[in-house]
Amino acid sequence: MTYLGLDDEEFIRGKVPMTKQEIRILTLVKARIKPDSIIYDIGAGTGSLSVEAARLAPQGRVYALEKNPEGVRLIRANAANFALKNISVLEKEAPDGLDGLPSCDTVLIGGSSGSMEQILDEVKAKLKTGGRIVVNCITVQSLLQAIDYFRSHEAEFRYEAIQVMVTRLQQIGPYDMAKAVNPVYILTAQKWDRDAASYADMSEKAV
Repeated sequence: MTYLGLDDEEFIRGKVPMTKQEIRILTLVKARIKPDSIIYDIGAGTGSLSVEAARLAPQGRVYALEKNPEGVRLIRANAANFALKNISVLEKEAPDGLDGLPSCDTVLIGGSSGSMEQILDEVKAKLKTGGRIVVNCITVQSLLQAIDYFRSHEAEFRYEAIQVMVTRLQQIGPYDMAKAVNPVYILTAQKWDRDAASYADMSEKAV
């Protein structure tokens, strides 16, 4: 049975940052991945989102882009660990490497290395109408770059953003202590046609 939110401990991990379980769940819910979706995972890290996305799209494919060789190794190891054949790993720093990929239904962006505008320009042309971009940001600057981009392309995109703060209880001897996970901003943008009914798919409470 396929379900969202694999335990963090199920992934092979190194020193490369990994998107935590609760953030993965919310990201994938916002992404609305279908069984045959074509997905880009940009700045894929350890591949935790790539793995979860590939499990949701058994007839589709995930293209995981990661510039860090250690991250590339971990993505491949995690794909093999979950016996997933529908993940293609590209040792690239976006937007390089995107031009040869097929049109996509979903784009997940976990890292932009300061190239947010260039990456969004590239994926905008490849994203199908009705498709979604989900950007996870840990800094306000990255969030504002994404917001500025979608505001300047409001004829093509509708967007919303949330901030997620997760606190886990950690057992310390006879006590349970609250341990905060770094806050994350999740921005979701949907490509739409002004004359299409799919415009209503995005929340009316967009930022």
